[in-house]
Formats: sequence, structure tokens, C-alpha cells
Amino acid sequence: MGMSYLILAGGIMLASWLVSSRLKSKFEFYSQLHLQNGMSGREIAEKMLADHGIYDVRVISTPGQLTDHYNPVDKTVNLSEAVYNQRNAAAAAVAAHECGHAVQHATAYSMLSLRSQLVPIVNVASSYMQWILLAGILMLRSFPQLLLIGIVIFAATTLFSIVTLPVEYDASNRALAWLKNKNMLNQAEYSGAEDSLKWAARTYVVAALGSIATLLYYISIFNNRR
Repeated sequence: MGMSYLILAGGIMLASWLVSSRLKSKFEFYSQLHLQNGMSGREIAEKMLADHGIYDVRVISTPGQLTDHYNPVDKTVNLSEAVYNQRNAAAAAVAAHECGHAVQHATAYSMLSLRSQLVPIVNVASSYMQWILLAGILMLRSFPQLLLIGIVIFAATTLFSIVTLPVEYDASNRALAWLKNKNMLNQAEYSGAEDSLKWAARTYVVAALGSIATLLYYISIFNNRR
């Protein structure tokens, strides 16, 4: 299982690098596709929220690149500086996607609620998980229960990765539906936005597969302890 896992892990790492590189190149390309309507990412976001009757969510700028996210705690759509200010297909895609999460929150989308409930658990697990797993492997013969505890904790993070998939895909679907139904983009711009979100979603798929593979690896170590 050890060599098989190394091969699998290597394959997933390669896939992750390829998808991330492709995503970066896609966003750079579609950042050159300027919108005919002249709207910035902030304006796109504010209009999508208003069209869905959401008036208690603020659209704000946040430092960094690809740092865009929706915060359900303080109800803010956080757009990276480029997305917030720029007027291109990539910015429109990201802004609408993050507003898709705000729509999920407003409509009590079940998978988003589940992911939000898992966040505190994952935050705590991330702080101690690797140390527990390492200690569990080192003490496998004398105290196998410690590794089992680590596996349970890691399983929670894996569940979070799996739950994230429908949340992200649903947010993209909501974004694209709104962009299309409201005729916000022309055909070329819409195709660019759709392609951008497709590659962004694939990063979550690779992450989930990697987490599942690692979980199975730790389970195999526990099962073969004798």
C-alpha cells in the first residue's frame, strides 16, 4: 500500500499543479476580455445581490490575488482587488460566483449550512491533526487507538472537502444562470466566464480526491498494524 499510495499521491499532486496552472492561465486570458457593458466586478456583484432581493450583504475589497470569498458570519462578499475593480469576463465570473454563495445563504441551501457547521471542527482539526497522526503511527503497536483518533479527525476534513464540491458547483451554476438570464454578458464573455468557473471548480475536485486517498492510506496503516 505504501508504494501504491506514493504513486497515487504523486499523480494527485501533478494533477493539482496542472489544474492550478491551467486555472491561472485561464484567468489571465479572460482578464483581457473586457466587458461591453463596462461593469466592474463590484458592480456585477451588487446587481446580482439586488436582483435576488439581497440587501443586507456588503461587497468589499480584500487584498491579494484569488482571495475572493463569501463570509456568512458578517454577510460580506469579499472580492480581491483585481476582481473588485476590473471590468472583464474573469472578474464578472468570480464576482457572480461569490454572490452565488450569498444566494445560497439567503435561501438556506442545505449543503452550505452543513459546510458552515463543519468549519469550526475543521479549524480545530487542522491545528492538531498532523501531530496526532504522526504520533499515532509512531505508537501504532503500543497505542493504536491514537491513530484511530487521528483518522476520525482527518475524516472530518475529508468530509468538508467532499461537501465543498456541491457548494462550489451550485454557486457557479447560480452565477452562470443569472449572467445568462439577465443578459449581462455577450456570448464570448459568457463562454469565458463559464470556462473560468469550470477550471476553478476542478481545483476542489482534485483537493477532495487527494483527501480521500490520504484517508484511505491512514486507514490501511491502521488495518495492517499487526
